[in-house]
Amino acid sequence: MEKIVIILFGPPGVGKGTQGKIVSRELTIPHIATGDIMREEVELRSPLGLKVKDFLGRGLLVPDEIVIDIIRERLKKDDTQKGFILDGFPRTVNQAESLDKLFSELNIKDYKVLYIDVPDEEILKRLSGRRICRNCQTAYNIYFNPPKKEGVCDVCGGELIRREDDSEEKVKKRLEVYKEQTLPVIQYYQRKNRKVIKIDGLGTVEEVKKRILSAVFDSGR
Repeated sequence: MEKIVIILFGPPGVGKGTQGKIVSRELTIPHIATGDIMREEVELRSPLGLKVKDFLGRGLLVPDEIVIDIIRERLKKDDTQKGFILDGFPRTVNQAESLDKLFSELNIKDYKVLYIDVPDEEILKRLSGRRICRNCQTAYNIYFNPPKKEGVCDVCGGELIRREDDSEEKVKKRLEVYKEQTLPVIQYYQRKNRKVIKIDGLGTVEEVKKRILSAVFDSGR
């Protein structure tokens, strides 16, 4: 079987993490989220993890070269032999260039760039409408999955709260920053004649999953 390598893009709220995990299980390849693997290195107190902890402790972004080193170590593990899904990286053109160098070093010649696309209005509803139970962390959405009683968790009766990052103003800002960073990355791949496949992120989880799998197995580049 041909090695399947997927770079998964998508702004906050499109279900990228959810789809990454589901498609990972379907294809039996690991879903590698950069945030997760950095946290793992910190917990392991590895040399790279200690560097990450130092930068985060000082309120600084982790430098690209350290992130690439962590990704390099992760991609050398045995479970990536059939392929992998990379989620959350690259976010900038510099990172995309570094990732291409790493792929060349690891003899990875072919990969799919998938972009899950959802209209901004929908993302605003998904994120600004999200409510979390303060006690049991059950998630709701006032537009799509409201609780039976407003502000009260169906499961434990706890208070439902909106996270600070989910305010409409902050969601709009996150989308602006994402677009500023991501559009140049997409243009970078297009300049390299690497097709960026847009996936319609509207619909059920199952429908979006089928679109992703169809794009993965499409023979076109």
